[in-house]
Amino acid sequence: MDPLSPTKPRVCAVSYLNTVPLVWGLQHSPDPALRDAFELRFALPSACADQLASGQADIGIVPVIEMARQGLDYFPGTGIACHGPVRSILLVSKVPFKEIRTLATDSGSRTSAMLAQVILAEKFGVRPQVFTHPADLAEMLGKADSALLIGDAALRVDPATLPFETLDLGAEWVSLTGLPMVFAVWAGRKQVVREPYGRIFLESCSYGLAHIDDIVRTEGPARQFEPELVRRYLTHHIVFELGERDYEGMRLYIQHALSIDRDRDKVMIVSK
Repeated sequence: MDPLSPTKPRVCAVSYLNTVPLVWGLQHSPDPALRDAFELRFALPSACADQLASGQADIGIVPVIEMARQGLDYFPGTGIACHGPVRSILLVSKVPFKEIRTLATDSGSRTSAMLAQVILAEKFGVRPQVFTHPADLAEMLGKADSALLIGDAALRVDPATLPFETLDLGAEWVSLTGLPMVFAVWAGRKQVVREPYGRIFLESCSYGLAHIDDIVRTEGPARQFEPELVRRYLTHHIVFELGERDYEGMRLYIQHALSIDRDRDKVMIVSK
């Protein structure tokens, strides 16, 4: 997109529950300057990243690992993070974690898929073969030692009732590093990441956080979640307003993730 063009920026937002407060103002604010600022569409996190890479979108809620891989800039102040258990990023294994050799990851995941590999390498000393699979836990565990569920699919699972070992990867990252985990941020090419768009995203987030009751009332039935699960998830597990400590955690995560990327590239080169 030409930054001087009068055309509305094309914005791709994630379709999961954890994004709703970020876009609530863009969708429901009485202020047309906020509500009509963008051409808004929704997709899985991985698809949002692909749309930015292909030029189909100008700005997106982008997995942090894809922001780094694509060399994107981000709008500071808002995103999707956690300071402890995140509840919606679950690593489920039918074998002890130290024995994992294969990992099926939700096809919508990239930051979380890499986070699983970081945790498994750093805490358990294993580097499993990873492949993507639709988010069906039974099928995933039928084809792999372990499975990664993210977003709404993870919220539909009660870890306490599963007959498998389960890790909340938000809690694991915070325990490992002492820092928050940032999963996604509003990002785009350098020429697009500028005012007034950053202010609009901040205002949309503020509007959403001020209307949690409306979100709970709307999104619970729409997604077939109990209202209390929606409220607790959005107010106790997910952090939407980001500060310097969050970005410190994000930078450390990127270092870990890119190191795994480099190691994988070396293995591919040697195997050729």
